[in-house]
Amino acid sequence: MMFSIKEKRKISEYVQQILKETNHPELPDGEIQFLLHVDGAESWSWADIKNNSAVTTPSVNLWNERQYNQGGD
Repeated sequence: MMFSIKEKRKISEYVQQILKETNHPELPDGEIQFLLHVDGAESWSWADIKNNSAVTTPSVNLWNERQYNQGGD
């Protein structure tokens, strides 16, 4: 799975913001539930990103956490 927990949380915040900015009448007033699937360059490389409140205990992939800590913001 791609992305560190911090990266997934940040992506989730951006998606939430973009969805809210549409002001679509069918969207709920509170947090919007969504699932974003991202395919990586290889078949084994992928990520599922949900709205932040849907993931209370995120699973940790140490490889991704190390990659983020070496080169992330």
